[in-house]
Amino acid sequence: MRYLFILFLFLGLGNFSSFSQSADTVSRELIVDFEIRPRVEFRNNFMLVPADSTMPELFATQRNRVSVTYLGPKFKFHVSPQEIHVWGKDGRTSRVGNINAFELYIEPYISNRFAVRIGRQALSLDNGRLFSAAPWSQQSRAHEGIRLFYKNKVTTDLTLAFTRPYSKHFDAAFSPVASHQYKFLVVHHLKYKINKQLDLTTINAMDVFEKTNRSGHYYPRVTNGGRLDYTQAGIYATVNAYYQYGRNATSKNIRAYYIQPEISTKIDKTTLRLGAEILSGNKGNVPDDVTNSFVPLYGVAWKFMGNMNLFTRFPADVNDKGLINPYLFAIFQMNKKLSLRADFHLFYSQHQLKESGKDLQGKYLGFENDLSLNYRPFNRLEVIYGFSYTPSDKRMEVYKKVPDASKTPVWSYLMISYTPKLFYRKWKYPV
Repeated sequence: MRYLFILFLFLGLGNFSSFSQSADTVSRELIVDFEIRPRVEFRNNFMLVPADSTMPELFATQRNRVSVTYLGPKFKFHVSPQEIHVWGKDGRTSRVGNINAFELYIEPYISNRFAVRIGRQALSLDNGRLFSAAPWSQQSRAHEGIRLFYKNKVTTDLTLAFTRPYSKHFDAAFSPVASHQYKFLVVHHLKYKINKQLDLTTINAMDVFEKTNRSGHYYPRVTNGGRLDYTQAGIYATVNAYYQYGRNATSKNIRAYYIQPEISTKIDKTTLRLGAEILSGNKGNVPDDVTNSFVPLYGVAWKFMGNMNLFTRFPADVNDKGLINPYLFAIFQMNKKLSLRADFHLFYSQHQLKESGKDLQGKYLGFENDLSLNYRPFNRLEVIYGFSYTPSDKRMEVYKKVPDASKTPVWSYLMISYTPKLFYRKWKYPV
Protein backbone atom coordinates (compact mmCIF):
# COMPACT_ATOMS: atom_id res chain seq x y z
CA MET A 1 0.00 0.00 0.00
CA ARG A 2 2.83 2.41 0.87
CA TYR A 3 4.52 1.88 -2.50
CA LEU A 4 1.24 2.34 -4.38
CA PHE A 5 0.70 5.60 -2.52
CA ILE A 6 4.17 6.85 -3.52
CA LEU A 7 3.60 5.78 -7.14
CA PHE A 8 0.23 7.51 -7.50
CA LEU A 9 1.45 10.59 -5.67
CA PHE A 10 4.37 10.83 -8.09
CA LEU A 11 2.03 10.43 -11.06
CA GLY A 12 -0.39 12.97 -9.67
CA LEU A 13 2.30 15.59 -9.18
CA GLY A 14 3.83 14.96 -12.57
CA ASN A 15 3.22 16.81 -15.82
CA PHE A 16 -0.44 15.86 -16.28
CA SER A 17 -3.43 18.12 -16.75
CA SER A 18 -6.02 18.25 -13.96
CA PHE A 19 -9.75 17.52 -14.25
CA SER A 20 -10.66 21.18 -14.64
CA GLN A 21 -7.43 23.11 -15.08
CA SER A 22 -7.22 25.52 -18.01
CA ALA A 23 -4.13 25.66 -20.22
CA ASP A 24 -3.04 29.19 -19.28
CA THR A 25 -3.67 29.42 -15.53
CA VAL A 26 -2.82 27.48 -12.41
CA SER A 27 -5.15 27.81 -9.42
CA ARG A 28 -5.13 26.65 -5.84
CA GLU A 29 -8.03 26.62 -3.38
CA LEU A 30 -8.22 26.13 0.36
CA ILE A 31 -11.64 25.46 1.92
CA VAL A 32 -12.28 25.00 5.63
CA ASP A 33 -15.81 24.11 6.78
CA PHE A 34 -17.14 23.26 10.22
CA GLU A 35 -20.23 21.31 11.28
CA ILE A 36 -21.87 21.13 14.68
CA ARG A 37 -24.81 18.72 14.84
CA PRO A 38 -26.51 18.02 18.18
CA ARG A 39 -29.41 15.56 18.29
CA VAL A 40 -31.73 14.62 21.14
CA GLU A 41 -33.56 11.27 20.85
CA PHE A 42 -36.33 9.58 22.80
CA ARG A 43 -37.34 5.97 22.27
CA ASN A 44 -39.73 3.66 24.05
CA ASN A 45 -40.89 0.04 23.76
CA PHE A 46 -38.56 -1.13 21.02
CA MET A 47 -35.02 -2.50 20.82
CA LEU A 48 -32.37 -1.69 18.25
CA VAL A 49 -30.53 -4.87 19.27
CA PRO A 50 -31.74 -7.77 21.47
CA ALA A 51 -29.37 -6.67 24.28
CA ASP A 52 -31.30 -3.40 24.80
CA SER A 53 -33.00 -3.29 28.17
CA THR A 54 -33.46 0.37 29.16
CA MET A 55 -36.90 1.66 28.21
CA PRO A 56 -37.84 4.43 27.89
CA GLU A 57 -34.55 6.10 26.94
CA LEU A 58 -33.66 9.76 26.47
CA PHE A 59 -30.16 10.68 25.30
CA ALA A 60 -28.27 13.19 23.18
CA THR A 61 -25.37 12.96 20.77
CA GLN A 62 -23.36 15.65 19.05
CA ARG A 63 -21.03 15.59 16.08
CA ASN A 64 -18.33 18.22 15.71
CA ARG A 65 -16.60 17.91 12.35
CA VAL A 66 -14.00 20.04 10.56
CA SER A 67 -13.52 19.59 6.80
CA VAL A 68 -10.33 20.86 5.19
CA THR A 69 -9.97 20.62 1.41
CA TYR A 70 -6.99 21.76 -0.64
CA LEU A 71 -7.33 21.84 -4.45
CA GLY A 72 -4.06 22.08 -6.31
CA PRO A 73 -3.36 22.03 -10.04
CA LYS A 74 -2.50 18.31 -9.98
CA PHE A 75 -4.22 16.89 -6.93
CA LYS A 76 -6.80 17.25 -4.18
CA PHE A 77 -6.25 16.72 -0.45
CA HIS A 78 -9.12 16.30 2.01
CA VAL A 79 -9.32 15.58 5.74
CA SER A 80 -12.39 15.54 8.04
CA PRO A 81 -11.54 15.05 11.72
CA GLN A 82 -14.57 14.63 13.96
CA GLU A 83 -15.50 14.23 17.62
CA ILE A 84 -18.66 12.39 18.73
CA HIS A 85 -19.99 13.27 22.18
CA VAL A 86 -22.74 11.39 24.04
CA TRP A 87 -24.97 12.40 26.95
CA GLY A 88 -27.24 10.10 28.96
CA LYS A 89 -26.48 6.89 27.06
CA ASP A 90 -25.93 3.62 28.99
CA GLY A 91 -26.47 5.40 32.28
CA ARG A 92 -23.49 7.72 31.81
CA THR A 93 -23.96 11.48 32.08
CA SER A 94 -21.33 12.48 29.53
CA ARG A 95 -18.60 10.82 27.52
CA VAL A 96 -16.62 11.14 24.31
CA GLY A 97 -17.91 8.47 21.96
CA ASN A 98 -14.96 8.75 19.61
CA ILE A 99 -12.35 11.08 18.13
CA ASN A 100 -11.31 10.04 14.64
CA ALA A 101 -11.08 11.03 10.99
CA PHE A 102 -14.22 10.53 8.95
CA GLU A 103 -12.17 11.01 5.76
CA LEU A 104 -8.47 11.43 5.05
CA TYR A 105 -7.32 11.07 1.47
CA ILE A 106 -5.27 12.49 -1.37
CA GLU A 107 -6.56 12.47 -4.95
CA PRO A 108 -3.96 12.88 -7.73
CA TYR A 109 -5.31 13.85 -11.17
CA ILE A 110 -3.72 11.51 -13.70
CA SER A 111 -5.45 13.18 -16.67
CA ASN A 112 -8.56 15.22 -17.38
CA ARG A 113 -10.60 12.00 -17.31
CA PHE A 114 -8.77 9.83 -14.79
CA ALA A 115 -8.06 10.30 -11.07
CA VAL A 116 -7.08 8.16 -8.08
CA ARG A 117 -8.25 8.65 -4.50
CA ILE A 118 -6.06 7.08 -1.80
CA GLY A 119 -6.92 6.82 1.88
CA ARG A 120 -10.02 6.79 4.11
CA GLN A 121 -13.06 7.90 2.12
CA ALA A 122 -16.85 7.78 2.05
CA LEU A 123 -18.35 5.48 -0.58
CA SER A 124 -21.79 6.70 -1.72
CA LEU A 125 -23.07 4.92 -4.81
CA ASP A 126 -26.38 5.29 -6.63
CA ASN A 127 -29.31 5.66 -4.20
CA GLY A 128 -27.30 4.51 -1.18
CA ARG A 129 -28.98 1.12 -0.76
CA LEU A 130 -25.78 -0.92 -1.08
CA PHE A 131 -23.11 1.70 -0.39
CA SER A 132 -23.67 4.92 1.53
CA ALA A 133 -21.77 7.41 3.68
CA ALA A 134 -24.62 6.94 6.21
CA PRO A 135 -25.10 10.68 6.80
CA TRP A 136 -27.80 10.17 9.46
CA SER A 137 -25.49 8.39 11.91
CA GLN A 138 -23.25 10.80 13.77
CA GLN A 139 -20.08 8.89 12.90
CA SER A 140 -21.12 8.22 9.26
CA ARG A 141 -19.38 5.43 7.33
CA ALA A 142 -16.10 5.31 5.41
CA HIS A 143 -13.75 2.74 3.87
CA GLU A 144 -9.96 2.61 3.56
CA GLY A 145 -8.25 1.89 0.28
CA ILE A 146 -7.87 3.11 -3.30
CA ARG A 147 -10.60 4.36 -5.65
CA LEU A 148 -10.02 4.95 -9.35
CA PHE A 149 -12.30 7.36 -11.26
CA TYR A 150 -12.93 7.63 -15.00
CA LYS A 151 -15.23 10.29 -16.48
CA ASN A 152 -16.35 10.38 -20.11
CA LYS A 153 -19.62 9.41 -21.79
CA VAL A 154 -19.57 6.57 -19.27
CA THR A 155 -18.83 7.46 -15.64
CA THR A 156 -17.23 4.61 -13.74
CA ASP A 157 -15.08 3.95 -10.69
CA LEU A 158 -13.33 0.99 -9.07
CA THR A 159 -12.72 0.72 -5.31
CA LEU A 160 -10.24 -1.58 -3.57
CA ALA A 161 -10.61 -1.47 0.23
CA PHE A 162 -9.40 -3.40 3.28
CA THR A 163 -9.91 -3.45 7.04
CA ARG A 164 -7.64 -3.50 10.08
CA PRO A 165 -8.34 -4.45 13.75
CA TYR A 166 -9.96 -1.09 14.51
CA SER A 167 -11.96 -2.33 17.49
CA LYS A 168 -8.81 -2.59 19.57
CA HIS A 169 -8.39 1.17 19.40
CA PHE A 170 -11.83 2.65 18.70
CA ASP A 171 -15.36 2.34 20.02
CA ALA A 172 -17.07 0.50 17.15
CA ALA A 173 -20.42 2.16 17.89
CA PHE A 174 -19.03 5.61 17.04
CA SER A 175 -16.35 4.85 14.44
CA PRO A 176 -16.84 5.27 10.66
CA VAL A 177 -14.83 2.09 9.93
CA ALA A 178 -14.76 -0.23 12.97
CA SER A 179 -18.05 -2.00 12.20
CA HIS A 180 -16.79 -3.48 8.90
CA GLN A 181 -16.31 -7.25 9.01
CA TYR A 182 -14.77 -7.81 5.58
CA LYS A 183 -11.07 -8.43 5.05
CA PHE A 184 -11.03 -7.05 1.50
CA LEU A 185 -13.62 -5.27 -0.63
CA VAL A 186 -13.76 -4.72 -4.39
CA VAL A 187 -16.51 -2.55 -5.91
CA HIS A 188 -17.10 -1.54 -9.53
CA HIS A 189 -19.68 1.18 -10.21
CA LEU A 190 -20.82 2.39 -13.64
CA LYS A 191 -23.37 4.98 -14.75
CA TYR A 192 -24.48 5.38 -18.37
CA LYS A 193 -27.18 7.58 -19.92
CA ILE A 194 -28.81 5.47 -22.61
CA ASN A 195 -31.03 8.30 -23.90
CA LYS A 196 -33.02 11.27 -22.60
CA GLN A 197 -35.42 9.02 -20.71
CA LEU A 198 -33.27 6.05 -19.64
CA ASP A 199 -30.32 5.85 -17.24
CA LEU A 200 -28.47 2.67 -16.31
CA THR A 201 -26.46 2.14 -13.14
CA THR A 202 -24.57 -1.05 -12.30
CA ILE A 203 -22.82 -2.07 -9.09
CA ASN A 204 -20.74 -5.24 -8.85
CA ALA A 205 -19.11 -5.94 -5.50
CA MET A 206 -17.10 -8.66 -3.82
CA ASP A 207 -16.33 -8.58 -0.10
CA VAL A 208 -13.97 -11.22 1.28
CA PHE A 209 -14.26 -12.61 4.82
CA GLU A 210 -11.69 -14.48 6.85
CA LYS A 211 -13.01 -17.69 8.40
CA THR A 212 -13.21 -17.06 12.13
CA ASN A 213 -12.02 -20.47 13.32
CA ARG A 214 -9.32 -21.13 10.74
CA SER A 215 -6.78 -18.45 9.92
CA GLY A 216 -5.76 -18.04 6.30
CA HIS A 217 -9.04 -19.26 4.76
CA TYR A 218 -11.14 -16.63 3.00
CA TYR A 219 -14.69 -16.64 1.66
CA PRO A 220 -15.90 -14.22 -1.05
CA ARG A 221 -19.44 -12.87 -1.21
CA VAL A 222 -20.40 -11.49 -4.63
CA THR A 223 -23.24 -9.06 -5.39
CA ASN A 224 -24.18 -8.24 -9.00
CA GLY A 225 -26.92 -5.98 -10.34
CA GLY A 226 -28.00 -2.42 -10.89
CA ARG A 227 -30.80 0.02 -11.43
CA LEU A 228 -32.73 1.29 -14.46
CA ASP A 229 -34.31 4.78 -14.30
CA TYR A 230 -37.03 6.09 -16.62
CA THR A 231 -38.25 9.70 -16.69
CA GLN A 232 -41.09 10.95 -18.88
CA ALA A 233 -43.63 13.79 -18.55
CA GLY A 234 -43.16 14.28 -14.82
CA ILE A 235 -43.22 10.57 -14.02
CA TYR A 236 -40.15 8.85 -12.61
CA ALA A 237 -39.99 5.05 -12.53
CA THR A 238 -37.15 2.81 -11.47
CA VAL A 239 -36.33 -0.79 -10.63
CA ASN A 240 -33.34 -1.85 -8.56
CA ALA A 241 -32.31 -5.54 -8.61
CA TYR A 242 -29.35 -7.54 -7.28
CA TYR A 243 -28.32 -11.16 -7.01
CA GLN A 244 -25.98 -12.33 -4.26
CA TYR A 245 -23.89 -15.52 -4.22
CA GLY A 246 -20.63 -16.97 -2.94
CA ARG A 247 -20.08 -17.58 0.77
CA ASN A 248 -20.64 -15.55 3.91
CA ALA A 249 -18.47 -15.30 7.04
CA THR A 250 -19.99 -18.53 8.43
CA SER A 251 -19.01 -20.38 5.19
CA LYS A 252 -22.64 -20.86 4.05
CA ASN A 253 -23.35 -20.86 0.32
CA ILE A 254 -25.41 -17.81 -0.65
CA ARG A 255 -28.28 -17.75 -3.14
CA ALA A 256 -30.16 -14.51 -2.50
CA TYR A 257 -31.81 -11.60 -4.31
CA TYR A 258 -33.12 -8.06 -3.82
CA ILE A 259 -35.76 -6.18 -5.87
CA GLN A 260 -36.97 -2.60 -5.44
CA PRO A 261 -39.52 -1.12 -7.87
CA GLU A 262 -40.59 2.51 -7.36
CA ILE A 263 -42.62 5.19 -9.13
CA SER A 264 -42.81 8.85 -8.17
CA THR A 265 -44.37 12.09 -9.37
CA LYS A 266 -44.81 15.68 -8.26
CA ILE A 267 -48.26 17.25 -7.93
CA ASP A 268 -48.07 20.97 -7.27
CA LYS A 269 -45.94 21.22 -4.10
CA THR A 270 -46.22 17.55 -3.13
CA THR A 271 -43.87 14.76 -4.18
CA LEU A 272 -45.24 11.21 -3.95
CA ARG A 273 -43.10 8.05 -4.02
CA LEU A 274 -44.68 4.59 -4.10
CA GLY A 275 -42.54 1.48 -4.02
CA ALA A 276 -41.50 -1.71 -2.27
CA GLU A 277 -38.43 -3.61 -1.19
CA ILE A 278 -38.16 -7.39 -1.37
CA LEU A 279 -35.22 -9.03 0.40
CA SER A 280 -35.10 -12.79 0.00
CA GLY A 281 -34.87 -15.11 3.01
CA ASN A 282 -34.80 -18.76 4.01
CA LYS A 283 -37.68 -21.18 3.66
CA GLY A 284 -38.06 -23.90 6.23
CA ASN A 285 -36.40 -26.56 4.07
CA VAL A 286 -33.11 -24.76 3.28
CA PRO A 287 -30.03 -27.00 3.83
CA ASP A 288 -27.80 -26.11 6.78
CA ASP A 289 -24.91 -25.07 4.52
CA VAL A 290 -27.05 -22.75 2.32
CA THR A 291 -28.62 -19.35 2.95
CA ASN A 292 -31.12 -17.43 0.80
CA SER A 293 -30.88 -14.29 2.96
CA PHE A 294 -29.88 -11.15 1.10
CA VAL A 295 -27.57 -8.72 2.91
CA PRO A 296 -27.72 -5.09 1.64
CA LEU A 297 -23.96 -4.66 2.17
CA TYR A 298 -22.88 -1.22 3.42
CA GLY A 299 -25.86 0.96 2.60
CA VAL A 300 -28.47 2.67 4.76
CA ALA A 301 -31.70 1.11 5.98
CA TRP A 302 -33.62 4.09 7.45
CA LYS A 303 -33.88 5.74 4.03
CA PHE A 304 -35.95 2.80 2.76
CA MET A 305 -37.20 0.83 5.79
CA GLY A 306 -38.23 3.47 8.29
CA ASN A 307 -36.58 5.93 10.64
CA MET A 308 -36.94 3.67 13.68
CA ASN A 309 -34.23 1.36 12.27
CA LEU A 310 -36.04 -1.80 13.29
CA PHE A 311 -34.40 -3.66 10.40
CA THR A 312 -30.73 -2.73 9.95
CA ARG A 313 -28.69 -5.88 10.67
CA PHE A 314 -29.33 -8.48 8.00
CA PRO A 315 -30.18 -11.30 8.21
CA ALA A 316 -30.27 -11.20 12.05
CA ASP A 317 -33.07 -8.61 12.33
CA VAL A 318 -35.41 -10.70 10.15
CA ASN A 319 -34.54 -14.14 11.56
CA ASP A 320 -33.28 -15.21 8.12
CA LYS A 321 -36.86 -15.14 6.81
CA GLY A 322 -36.50 -12.21 4.39
CA LEU A 323 -38.53 -9.01 4.36
CA ILE A 324 -41.15 -7.35 2.15
CA ASN A 325 -41.54 -3.60 2.70
CA PRO A 326 -44.18 -1.72 0.65
CA TYR A 327 -43.89 2.04 1.24
CA LEU A 328 -45.40 5.41 0.38
CA PHE A 329 -43.51 8.69 0.89
CA ALA A 330 -45.23 12.08 0.73
CA ILE A 331 -43.15 15.29 0.83
CA PHE A 332 -44.95 18.64 0.95
CA GLN A 333 -42.85 21.78 0.33
CA MET A 334 -44.75 24.51 2.16
CA ASN A 335 -42.30 27.25 1.15
CA LYS A 336 -38.58 27.69 0.49
CA LYS A 337 -37.73 27.21 4.17
CA LEU A 338 -40.23 24.68 5.48
CA SER A 339 -41.20 21.17 4.35
CA LEU A 340 -43.32 18.38 5.80
CA ARG A 341 -42.83 14.67 5.20
CA ALA A 342 -44.81 11.54 5.99
CA ASP A 343 -43.49 8.02 5.30
CA PHE A 344 -45.69 4.93 5.51
CA HIS A 345 -44.29 1.38 5.70
CA LEU A 346 -45.83 -2.08 5.87
CA PHE A 347 -43.60 -4.95 7.00
CA TYR A 348 -44.03 -8.61 6.10
CA SER A 349 -41.69 -11.56 6.44
CA GLN A 350 -41.17 -13.27 3.11
CA HIS A 351 -41.49 -16.73 4.66
CA GLN A 352 -43.45 -18.12 7.58
CA LEU A 353 -42.00 -17.66 11.07
CA LYS A 354 -41.79 -20.65 13.37
CA GLU A 355 -41.64 -20.47 17.16
CA SER A 356 -42.55 -23.31 19.49
CA GLY A 357 -45.54 -22.59 21.71
CA LYS A 358 -46.73 -19.57 19.69
CA ASP A 359 -49.36 -19.19 16.99
CA LEU A 360 -47.52 -17.39 14.19
CA GLN A 361 -49.80 -18.04 11.22
CA GLY A 362 -49.39 -15.22 8.69
CA LYS A 363 -46.52 -12.99 7.68
CA TYR A 364 -47.59 -9.49 8.74
CA LEU A 365 -45.13 -7.80 11.16
CA GLY A 366 -46.32 -4.25 11.57
CA PHE A 367 -46.84 -0.73 10.23
CA GLU A 368 -44.55 2.27 10.66
CA ASN A 369 -45.36 5.94 10.18
CA ASP A 370 -42.53 8.50 10.13
CA LEU A 371 -43.44 12.19 10.38
CA SER A 372 -40.85 14.94 10.06
CA LEU A 373 -40.65 18.72 9.85
CA ASN A 374 -37.65 20.30 8.12
CA TYR A 375 -36.91 24.00 8.61
CA ARG A 376 -34.06 25.92 6.93
CA PRO A 377 -34.17 29.52 8.22
CA PHE A 378 -31.05 30.39 6.21
CA ASN A 379 -28.30 28.72 4.24
CA ARG A 380 -26.17 26.26 6.27
CA LEU A 381 -28.63 25.97 9.15
CA GLU A 382 -31.15 23.11 9.30
CA VAL A 383 -33.58 22.14 12.06
CA ILE A 384 -35.40 18.79 11.86
CA TYR A 385 -38.02 17.34 14.17
CA GLY A 386 -39.22 13.78 13.71
CA PHE A 387 -41.79 11.51 15.30
CA SER A 388 -42.28 7.81 14.48
CA TYR A 389 -44.47 5.02 15.78
CA THR A 390 -44.99 1.36 14.88
CA PRO A 391 -48.16 -0.54 15.77
CA SER A 392 -46.70 -4.04 15.62
CA ASP A 393 -47.90 -7.62 15.48
CA LYS A 394 -47.04 -10.35 18.00
CA ARG A 395 -44.64 -11.76 15.40
CA MET A 396 -42.37 -8.74 16.01
CA GLU A 397 -41.70 -10.10 19.50
CA VAL A 398 -40.06 -13.17 17.94
CA TYR A 399 -37.66 -10.81 16.16
CA LYS A 400 -36.76 -9.38 19.61
CA LYS A 401 -37.53 -5.89 18.34
CA VAL A 402 -40.60 -5.24 20.45
CA PRO A 403 -40.79 -6.54 24.04
CA ASP A 404 -44.60 -6.16 24.19
CA ALA A 405 -46.65 -5.87 20.98
CA SER A 406 -49.64 -4.53 22.94
CA LYS A 407 -47.68 -1.30 23.51
CA THR A 408 -46.89 0.99 20.57
CA PRO A 409 -43.16 1.63 19.99
CA VAL A 410 -42.36 5.36 19.74
CA TRP A 411 -39.28 7.26 18.62
CA SER A 412 -38.80 11.02 18.42
CA TYR A 413 -35.86 13.35 17.80
CA LEU A 414 -34.83 16.98 17.41
CA MET A 415 -31.67 17.70 15.41
CA ILE A 416 -29.89 20.93 14.53
CA SER A 417 -27.17 21.08 11.90
CA TYR A 418 -25.08 24.22 11.44
CA THR A 419 -22.29 24.18 8.83
CA PRO A 420 -20.54 27.56 8.63
CA LYS A 421 -17.69 28.12 6.17
CA LEU A 422 -14.68 29.11 8.28
CA PHE A 423 -12.19 29.96 5.57
CA TYR A 424 -11.97 30.13 1.78
CA ARG A 425 -9.18 31.36 -0.42
CA LYS A 426 -8.37 30.91 -4.09
CA TRP A 427 -5.12 31.77 -5.81
CA LYS A 428 -4.61 32.02 -9.58
CA TYR A 429 -1.26 32.15 -11.29
CA PRO A 430 -0.50 32.52 -15.00
CA VAL A 431 1.51 29.71 -16.54
